[in-house]
Amino acid sequence: MSMVQEFKKFAMRGNVVDMAVGIVIGAAFGKIVSSFVADVIMPPLGLLLGGVDFKDLVIVLQEAVGETPAVVIAYGQFIQTVVDFVIIAFAIFIVIKAMNSLKAKEEAAPAAPPAPSKEELLLTEIRDLLKGK
Repeated sequence: MSMVQEFKKFAMRGNVVDMAVGIVIGAAFGKIVSSFVADVIMPPLGLLLGGVDFKDLVIVLQEAVGETPAVVIAYGQFIQTVVDFVIIAFAIFIVIKAMNSLKAKEEAAPAAPPAPSKEELLLTEIRDLLKGK
């Protein structure tokens, strides 16, 4: 089997395609959460803390000199990124918890009894005919 055929077989498996879809949706979800945190959560939080804009919270290590930008530690941006992570982690936790509960319900459901074989059906028919005599 050539490497191209082997890769095609690997890529067309259901799990790989599902994983790719999940990664794309996850990336889009991450952007939505980042916007939610930056545009909805952090402004009121900054207002509660005395009108602080978290993007402006920095520690200046070296002032800007001429065309050289300042060297800073942007801990406000870090706080915002941590809030992003916590929200995304919580959302993933909720989704996985829901999936696990659905999986548990599937496993708990009893399997349907197997259909009787042709021999059993024939014997049942013979029994019913003998009872009728």
